[in-house]
Amino acid sequence: MMRSLFAGVSGLRNHQIRMDVIANNIANVNTTGYKLARVTFQDLFYQMLKGASAPQGGFGGTDPMQVGLGMIVAGINTINTPGNPQYTGNPTDFAIQGDGFFIVSDGNKSYFTRDGAFSIGLDGSLINPNNGFKVLGWKANANGSIDSSMPVEPIIIPKGQQMMAKATSNIRVVGNLDAGSAVSTSFNAPTTVYDSLGVAHTLRFTFTKTDVNKWDVTASLDGTDISGWTSNIVFNNDGTYNTTSSAVSSLTIHMTNGSADLNITPDFSNVTQLGGDTSISVSYQNGYPMGSLTDFTVSKDGIITGIYSNGLNQTLGQIALANFGNPGGLTRSGSNLFEVSVNSGEPLIGTPGSGGRGTLYVGALEMSNVDIANEFTNMIITQRGFQANSRVITTSDEMLQELVNLKR
Repeated sequence: MMRSLFAGVSGLRNHQIRMDVIANNIANVNTTGYKLARVTFQDLFYQMLKGASAPQGGFGGTDPMQVGLGMIVAGINTINTPGNPQYTGNPTDFAIQGDGFFIVSDGNKSYFTRDGAFSIGLDGSLINPNNGFKVLGWKANANGSIDSSMPVEPIIIPKGQQMMAKATSNIRVVGNLDAGSAVSTSFNAPTTVYDSLGVAHTLRFTFTKTDVNKWDVTASLDGTDISGWTSNIVFNNDGTYNTTSSAVSSLTIHMTNGSADLNITPDFSNVTQLGGDTSISVSYQNGYPMGSLTDFTVSKDGIITGIYSNGLNQTLGQIALANFGNPGGLTRSGSNLFEVSVNSGEPLIGTPGSGGRGTLYVGALEMSNVDIANEFTNMIITQRGFQANSRVITTSDEMLQELVNLKR
């Protein structure tokens, strides 16, 4: 049989494979996070008709004579250029700006995806609602701290979760006491404090001038004076707080509503005594009532912050991203998922925005990176290549027919 016949067959077969890949690209032109596949060809092998010869005896050398025997598919490569972000407004939709993949798990195995169309499951887990895979990251501890050196685990956003009440233990008073005030002049600084049950109380500090640069401080809770507690603060001649001469003690309040006693340490070191209006107030107290998780936000570095009904925010966790030494070496698993292969390298897991990983667009999804105009162009080229190879086969067949006709 003629070599050209089989060369044409290889061209037909491999152009069909390229058409299959182009068709799949076009089919996924609107698939979230889809990455374009590209087919490359290479020539096959050659039959040597005559070898090359070196120059000698005044004659130049001759080139080799080889006949090619067709072509094969060199590779079907994944092109990991980023797709354009499409705004959705959904707070659980995420697009990665830059490199990296979300990590999801079916409970047994981890997969990687650029598809950030997530939602919150029945148990509070951040999941892919299409397959139920859970998104992995790090949970925050009770203090809201995240240790990204720990293994990743499913992220939980527990809507309705309660934040326990915290009793006030520290109070900071700031502002100015008028240096021109007469002795016995008093000013008040009220604030709301909380006991161990989360019940709010009004604590009022009363500042009474007793001498030049000296003030006594007394306190009352819910309108009742707290007996046995008094402090005094002394100011330097430049109006600043005198740390050495001031005598401020902790405040212990016995509660009668079943809560634990309040033990409060006041801080008056930011109070000044200068000429002008008095503007004394409490700038900080660390107690709060019970609250429940009502909403959450996600930052571009993947930190999930819970918003509670008591007005406080607390870090709940952080979304993890993975990148690879060779992301093109990942194996496609369907459902917008990739798996590790021997040529992708192990996942390098870290926080968004670190180690070459991209940051997050919140409320957006990454569109497919398929360029439909380019795919239609490739489809035309592939079609013409297929037609040309089919013409080689028909022409070779006609030549064989002529050989058969020689017998007549």
